[in-house]
Amino acid sequence: MGKHELLEMTRSLIDHSKAGTMAQAETVMAIPATDYTDEKLFDTEKKEIFRRLPLMVAPSCELPEPGDYKAMDIVGVPLLITRQKDGAVRAFLNMCTHRGNPLVQGTGNAPRFTCNYHGWTFKNDGALMGVASPKDFGDIDRAAFCLKEFPSLEKAGLIWVTLDPKSPLSIETFLCGYDDLLSHFHFENWHLFESRVLSGPNWKTAYDGYLDFYHLPVLHGNSFGTDFYNRANYFAWGPHQRVATPSSKIRGPEDEEPVDLATMDESEWPEDAIMTGVWTIFPHISIASFYGGGVRGAMISQLFPGESVGDSFTTQFYVMEKKPNDPEVIQGAHEQFEFLKHVVRDEDYATGKRQHEALQSGLMDQVWFGRNEGGGQVFHGWVKKLLNTPDDGLEALFGAERTATS
Repeated sequence: MGKHELLEMTRSLIDHSKAGTMAQAETVMAIPATDYTDEKLFDTEKKEIFRRLPLMVAPSCELPEPGDYKAMDIVGVPLLITRQKDGAVRAFLNMCTHRGNPLVQGTGNAPRFTCNYHGWTFKNDGALMGVASPKDFGDIDRAAFCLKEFPSLEKAGLIWVTLDPKSPLSIETFLCGYDDLLSHFHFENWHLFESRVLSGPNWKTAYDGYLDFYHLPVLHGNSFGTDFYNRANYFAWGPHQRVATPSSKIRGPEDEEPVDLATMDESEWPEDAIMTGVWTIFPHISIASFYGGGVRGAMISQLFPGESVGDSFTTQFYVMEKKPNDPEVIQGAHEQFEFLKHVVRDEDYATGKRQHEALQSGLMDQVWFGRNEGGGQVFHGWVKKLLNTPDDGLEALFGAERTATS
């Protein structure tokens, strides 16, 4: 795994580039159009996928200091993530163990949390620290009233949490070794420049777009240009996928010529050049790196289902390899982030919403994924597979995938 596998993928992309080919799926695949519009299926997906599988809840740079915290709601579960004194990350149910009132909102830094309903106070490690008017309330075993903790893991500069305290699936097994590859971004040392939330279409419609280069020169013709490559090779580790253009030429900073890896010795290949493409973490993350303002950055898109089947919301984290200090670099980064908002909100998600409204007519039985859209085929295959896998079968399912890719 790791560097060796990155080099192997790069060789494959260069070979396909020279041959003018791309890796393709075995056949064209159809799925029911109702997979995008059925409310009951949507509720099942939230329960069986988002409340059972590990989710990437934050980049590490969003909580860089001891005492930092983040509160968020995921498919109805109030979550509190905290950075401990020793630097470790822990995750708790964001509910006071007295009456269930959420302890905190948003982000900040605090060594303890006091419930604004009755004044119970908790340490940021989840321990109950104080009960208001304890003599009046009565004797309790404080150890039994600690915040409920969720399984969590910080790896490759990213933080995962499973919203099931008793989950039989380890986060390491779920990642299928994919985290070893993501570690080559070195996100643990990056800087969070800015973030925002965008509303979107059905979560699967949005995720389809993450895995699709086929649409780039058409839908984004006015943004990227019509000569933008529409071919992609797909590399999978269980349900997690990398999508990359079969080309040897890699774009760098705007003022530099593209790097042609085919003309270089492998020992000279820059690490950022072999990490190109879109890296998706099932079921809801997309990572794409680029140069904005001449400095390397990445857009980490965090997608969650909304209240209804036709809605989702995405937090876009713009992270940068180095904290910018130069005014021109800062301005360039702002412009890049605004450009990406336009591309996603006004082109990708606006199209997805129109698509969803049309599918709700019920007059189209199936939607199709071509041989050149293997990423979508893998994604929808895993959605169905997980809806049919019981809790006690998850560890074996992902364990087999991890073994196969190691």
